[in-house]
Amino acid sequence: MAPKKSDTARDPGPSVKDPEVYEALRDDGASKEKAARIANAAAASSRSEVGERGGEAENYEDRTVEELRRRAAELDIEGRSSMDKAELIDALRNH
Repeated sequence: MAPKKSDTARDPGPSVKDPEVYEALRDDGASKEKAARIANAAAASSRSEVGERGGEAENYEDRTVEELRRRAAELDIEGRSSMDKAELIDALRNH
């Protein structure tokens, strides 16, 4: 029997190693890429260990526009060169 369309739309695919974490992150609004990175990191070690690693980054609001553009370039965010600081922060948070 073929899966329902709603089931396949939520299927993260075979590259995601911890689908439960992936789905929880997607439900919380994380992008597909971010959810997959975190889910795979959690599968490689432990969920609690992955949570302990985060939290060291400087606030986006405290960074300069040039620093934000460099980070956006690392993530290949399109249109970054014409974005102002608020737009860059929004794009980085929602990537």
